[in-house]
Amino acid sequence: MIHLTIQNKKIPVLGFGTWQLKGKECLAGVEKALEVGYRHIDTAQIYENEAEVGAAIKASGVKREDIFLTTKVWITELKDGPLQKSVEVSLKKLKVDHVDLLLIHWPVNEVPFAEQLRALQSVQAAGKTALIGVSNYTVAQMKEVVEKIGAKIVTNQVEYHPYLSQKPILDYLKAHGLFLTAYSPLARGRVNDDLVLKKIALKYNKTPGQITLRWLVMQKGVVAIPKAASEKHIRENFEIFDFMLNAEEMNAITALARPDGRIVNPDNIAPVWDKTG
Repeated sequence: MIHLTIQNKKIPVLGFGTWQLKGKECLAGVEKALEVGYRHIDTAQIYENEAEVGAAIKASGVKREDIFLTTKVWITELKDGPLQKSVEVSLKKLKVDHVDLLLIHWPVNEVPFAEQLRALQSVQAAGKTALIGVSNYTVAQMKEVVEKIGAKIVTNQVEYHPYLSQKPILDYLKAHGLFLTAYSPLARGRVNDDLVLKKIALKYNKTPGQITLRWLVMQKGVVAIPKAASEKHIRENFEIFDFMLNAEEMNAITALARPDGRIVNPDNIAPVWDKTG
């Protein structure tokens, strides 16, 4: 496993996402992921599976300090006071005394960013999260958080896969020593039928999904958190560190980006996204 280090914390560049995993499926999936070797687990309050994630971690036998655990605060809990209380609930469900990374799930203008970040920082100051960050923020919103408010965030978790360029966000994060966490990194399965990815996959005896994940984590400052339910896909997604893509292949995959590549764009929540050319 490859790691990146920020604020003296080591973060596995490949994590296990749990969006849409519920109940026994989530419990079994996280347990299997930890058995396979994942040490980075991503969940959120709105996923309604924090209890299962916590139970799986406890049942796995893997030491808590060996797991990088992320959760996210939902948009209804972003005021100073409710945010902290919601984190206490999350920690109880997760059966831990702290998470490694706590994110604001979506940018909400109804609560001032300064208030949101102040509450997030108070959770960090109390030792209930090691690191803080945001999710689904634009460059302008990150500028407000980083440059105006001065919050020491470490990441912006956004949709990122071959069909969606995130160059403006990547450039900003790199310039400030931060990293991008890529959700929906396999474009919800769309990469499996891509001819460019299939051709590269044939060369390395890998799947298009494995090629995509390798492309992501070979980029400086990018972490990927694919979700998988079956043991087959959990293992496949993890088996990406025994080959290297060359520069021509990396560029060919990057060139797959297109204007209509975005998948996640919920009404009344999503910001006005950055233009990517």
